[in-house]
Amino acid sequence: MKILAIDTSNQVMGVAVSDGQFILGEMITNMKKNHSVRVMPAIQSLLREVRLKPEDLDCVAVAHGPGSYTGVRIGVTIAKTLAWSLGIPVVGISSLEVLAQNGRRFDGLVSPIFDARRGQVYTGLYGSEYDSFHNIKKDKIILLANWLDELKTEESILFIGQDLEKHGQFIMEKLGSQATLAETGEQNPRPGALALLAAQRSPAHSVHSFTPEYLQMAEAESKWLASQE
Repeated sequence: MKILAIDTSNQVMGVAVSDGQFILGEMITNMKKNHSVRVMPAIQSLLREVRLKPEDLDCVAVAHGPGSYTGVRIGVTIAKTLAWSLGIPVVGISSLEVLAQNGRRFDGLVSPIFDARRGQVYTGLYGSEYDSFHNIKKDKIILLANWLDELKTEESILFIGQDLEKHGQFIMEKLGSQATLAETGEQNPRPGALALLAAQRSPAHSVHSFTPEYLQMAEAESKWLASQE
């Protein structure tokens, strides 16, 4: 099974191709540039490198959020368009779960972090149990202070994500030796991990009805709804 993976949900843009067991190739950039004009050329380049044509693909996987509203929407739209045009299924994976894979060998729990502004973060809790690394506390948007209070009863926790630059000091002040901050090289999600996860998941029931997982409305939509009350 040839799987194309796409992640544009945050600043890191990544695409990868796997055969279901091994990563055949992946491309990652970490720049504040418009994903919408860069992701298709990246996909085309990667497919050439691994000597595949779009028609060789069996599935498209996408990091379907949470994250940047625009970034999530770009990735999901491209994934749906490719899947629809090629007549293949689409698989959505939590952007937080993809990031958490970087810490699956950590001896403890893993909390991936995306900044959600106003003191909030997108996060969840992941860990190993019965030889399976999976979600233990579901993904959510929450005030970071409240999340850290919730984690005080847990074991050692590895925090992962680029936004540790913003929140790392506060995390260490609140949890002390209970917390470990991921090294810089571990903070970017890997599209190859997304592709491998997708090989283990069932596809969306319908490509047409597949939707992102924002975990909250876009700020503009929230303001508009509030103005109608």
